[in-house]
Amino acid sequence: MKATVILYTLALSIAHTIHTAAGEFNPLHHSGPASPYFDAPPEAGIPEETPGGCVVDQAAYLVRHGSRYPEPGSFTGWQNLFQKFQNSSYIASGPLNFIPTWTPPVDDQPHEPLFLTSTGSREAFDLGVQLRKRYRLTPGGANFTVWSAGQQRVIDTASYFLRGYLSQGNYLTEPSSNRGSIVSLPDSVNFTFADSLTSSNGCPKYNLGNNGSAQSNTFRSTFQGQIAMRLNKFLNGLVLENTDIGVMQDLCGFQAEVDGDTRFCDIFTPSEWLNYEYAHDLNYYYGSGPGNPFSATVGFGWLKAIADLLNAGPGSAVSAGNFIPPPLIMSFTHDNNLPPILSALGVWNSSAEHGVFPLPVTHIPRARRSFRSSHVVSFRGYIALERLSCSNPLPSSVKHEAGKVVPLPGTSPESKKYVRLKTNNAVVPIPNCTSGPGSSCPLKQFVTYVNKNRATAAGDFVRVCGLEGVANATGEVDFFTQVPSKNAQSSFTELPVS
Repeated sequence: MKATVILYTLALSIAHTIHTAAGEFNPLHHSGPASPYFDAPPEAGIPEETPGGCVVDQAAYLVRHGSRYPEPGSFTGWQNLFQKFQNSSYIASGPLNFIPTWTPPVDDQPHEPLFLTSTGSREAFDLGVQLRKRYRLTPGGANFTVWSAGQQRVIDTASYFLRGYLSQGNYLTEPSSNRGSIVSLPDSVNFTFADSLTSSNGCPKYNLGNNGSAQSNTFRSTFQGQIAMRLNKFLNGLVLENTDIGVMQDLCGFQAEVDGDTRFCDIFTPSEWLNYEYAHDLNYYYGSGPGNPFSATVGFGWLKAIADLLNAGPGSAVSAGNFIPPPLIMSFTHDNNLPPILSALGVWNSSAEHGVFPLPVTHIPRARRSFRSSHVVSFRGYIALERLSCSNPLPSSVKHEAGKVVPLPGTSPESKKYVRLKTNNAVVPIPNCTSGPGSSCPLKQFVTYVNKNRATAAGDFVRVCGLEGVANATGEVDFFTQVPSKNAQSSFTELPVS
């Protein structure tokens, strides 16, 4: 046992050395879909701030719901681990000395699984506050409509976002002052096809290309056994299996979000967390991202609809629409519905370095890779497209005439328009289109890129998905401009959402 303690002390010393040399390592920034929201690090050195001389006059976000309690299947894994810890007599030492005291962080089993945690509610509220301050696109007295897939945790995320964005009015006694509305769409159904915030369910062939679980499990088999062997040195009378390791690493992120307990975060090394993260990267890359040949097809509908709205500009109608979306176009969904947008955009699937893409299954590429699940499908993770309106920045000296507010740069009719892509607040360069301020893409060039290059890559939704001859099958998204939408079967709800 003394040797075990010495090994543990040595491991902590090595970990400390890693932290000191490379900055503080945070497992919650490498937990894939179990990560609480954090701003992703800059990509290609591009600052996140709006470039000088520019304003954002329109933006569109696709957001994963906030932090939630586990799904029933995952919760069963937690319960099984708890039973294993409790049904044996053993001695736990070193980093595992807490496990005899551990209990699953679910105290209302009939109601909590699948639903938002208090952290998730705060994440959504905070996003509302942040975007109101970042853009100031919706005047305080204006109505604000958002779109949401129909599961309760997604609706709740949209609702808390609106409360954070509006933050005014007494919701109990003055509901007419809320001015917030949610357009909800059927969730994970196969009868609205592409006209959905969960469009992969409307493509029958999509799962034929979904190889995420198999690829990630192949990679997990290369490292989980080694972790179990290392941790079993701290147990006398209990043996951890490979499958226990995955549950314990999942609990780092989930328990941090549920009740703030991060003890499971502390028992794994940085390299073990990077392996855990990469297994999630493989799951999303080959499951719903560029490694699934149907991914771009199911993501293109949302991208095309947003490109049309950005091209029309804020406050402008599009053809055949009965509704003009607000200049901040917010839509809320689930984690697996974000990677198809990346595929449709043609990003995070190329590298100047050899051996990075397609992502290898046997090892983590040595060269830097852009595709990281933690940077987009974290809880409350998002993909955003901003429309920039730009002119010359303010000079060092500005003349003011009494009674006249000097217009901000970028607000004149002559200002030039650009588009910028963000994931979790990090700017992502659009391929071969970075000539604008802050590596943005000129609007006309972006629209051409979507309507030609990316439309060709995505193909026709009905044809690619094998839906020819199916009644009402559509590859178009109209729910942003048809409210309610017959094709999307959307419904309209005003706050407060009960």
